[in-house]
Amino acid sequence: MLVLEQLQVEQTIEPITNKPITHDQLVAYAQASGDLNPIHTDEQVAKSVGLPTNIAHGMFVMGQLGQYVNQLAGKEARVEEFRMRFGAMTFPQEQVTCSAIVEKIEGKRVRLNVYASKGPQEVVGNGTAILVFEGVHTHE
Repeated sequence: MLVLEQLQVEQTIEPITNKPITHDQLVAYAQASGDLNPIHTDEQVAKSVGLPTNIAHGMFVMGQLGQYVNQLAGKEARVEEFRMRFGAMTFPQEQVTCSAIVEKIEGKRVRLNVYASKGPQEVVGNGTAILVFEGVHTHE
């Protein structure tokens, strides 16, 4: 959880690395989201269309990044905005690392640049989040 008074522009926020994506997660996500495209859950179908294996839903990865943003907000802030652009495919057994850098602080509003990456150089999604620090707890 972030504390407004401890943030500085260009500060790198502690990243988190999620557990490897499992086939069971992708099946559950497909059922919950209604995105039943078999390239996400059936390796043979994915290979038949030229993919090396089945791929994670982009929105599944966005969900991991969104969970990270919500953890950063904690009870101190609310997420006013969250946007992500997709950059690369993510495959089962890969781990997504979520990270953020403080871009701007205006009063109680903090704009973060957020990233979902696999490995040190491959960003699979990036975007922005705006947190508004108006929570129950204040550190003034």
